[in-house]
Parts: sequence; structure tokens; C-alpha cells
Amino acid sequence: MIHLENASKTYQTADGPVHALAEISMDVPPGEFVVVRGPSGSGKSTLLTLVGGLSRPSSGRVIVAGEDLRLLNASARARFRAERIGFVFQTFHLVPYLTVVENVAVAALPDSKGAVRRRASALLEEFGLGHRLNHRPAELSTGECQRVAIARAMFNRPKLILADEPTGNLDSDNAGTVLTLLADFHRLGGTVLLVTHQEFSPGDAQQRTVTLREGRIESATTSASVSRSCR
Repeated sequence: MIHLENASKTYQTADGPVHALAEISMDVPPGEFVVVRGPSGSGKSTLLTLVGGLSRPSSGRVIVAGEDLRLLNASARARFRAERIGFVFQTFHLVPYLTVVENVAVAALPDSKGAVRRRASALLEEFGLGHRLNHRPAELSTGECQRVAIARAMFNRPKLILADEPTGNLDSDNAGTVLTLLADFHRLGGTVLLVTHQEFSPGDAQQRTVTLREGRIESATTSASVSRSCR
């Protein structure tokens, strides 16, 4: 699903170049749940932006679902993201003037056929938000907002979800709910790349943990489970 080959990312700043990632090589096969950890500034979010096609590597290759993202232009990368990848962020990125169901339906591809609103409503029902369909984000709790964001990420039935600190703004109960939704997606065959600084308690899905430090892979370990709750 994901293949990185000596992928590096350097940002030019007024104070000189910043090497966010340095020759990262890793593979994530389809159906794996990978947790990326590391201190602030270690390159976790940069890694996610490269895999998600939100930026291009300064050198090396980033291949996702068979596509070399470096070779795609901006419009092709946008189409690729919409069709293949679901994104979940710490800050939700919901549209404040749209209702909950509209925030999910907005993910529909331009040429989508069928009942978009009906699918969005059904997905929200699955996530326990059937009573919130016509509410706006300001009327929701933070946990509900993140569940809406995950429903939006799953709307186009992606094979890959990229999650950047999705539990960072949540209490332990809501964080557990969010991780359960991601684990459920994984158990149905989806691939998850989750960036977090938090520890996890045992669940029932296998995971690999990759630790970054100063833009490089410091360690990679495989454990028996991925969390349903944070601690």
C-alpha cells in the first residue's frame, strides 16, 4: 500500500534549510495498522503529508497504492487523495456553516452517482450521530466533531486512512471511541497510518509502531494489538 524509498523533505526558511525527513525507507502492506510516534519536530506530520500527497519529497520516492506521487501534478494528486485516502486531523476541519450530514457529504467525488445524502446519513447513524444530522459543528461536542470527521474520511470507501493526532483534543472516553472506529476500519481490511504521541492499552488488532527522531526512523516494533482506549 505504501512504499517510501530514501524519501527526504527539506524546507527552506529564512534561517536556512530545515531537514524534516532524512532518507526514510519503509513499507506498509495493505491491511496493516501502523502507529508513528516521536517527539515534536521528529517528522511525524511531514511523513503523513508526503504519504497523503499533500507535499512532494525533496528527494526519494513515495509510492502509494501503486502511484508514484512525485510524478503526479497537483490536480492528479488531489483526485488521487479524494479517491484513495481518508484524512483525519486533530482539529477536525469541519465547515462551520454546513450541517453534520452536509459536512460528510461534501467528500463525495464530483462524478458521484446515487444518493449521497442517504449514504452520509447511514454512515453517521453507524457512528451514533443519527440524532445530529442537521446540527452544525458549533452545536457538537469535540468527540462528536471528530466522529463526523472520521465519517467524512470514510465516505468514499478509501483503502487507506491517514490520521494525524486524532485524539489530541479528546478526553479518554472520546479518544477510545475514535480509536475503536479506526480499529473497526482496519478489521474490515483498511490500512491505517496513525500519528500520535500517546500510549495505548491493548485491543484486538495487530499494530506496528514506528518511532521517528530528528527525521529518521529510530525503531520499529510489532505488537499484538492496537488500542480501543487511551491512557
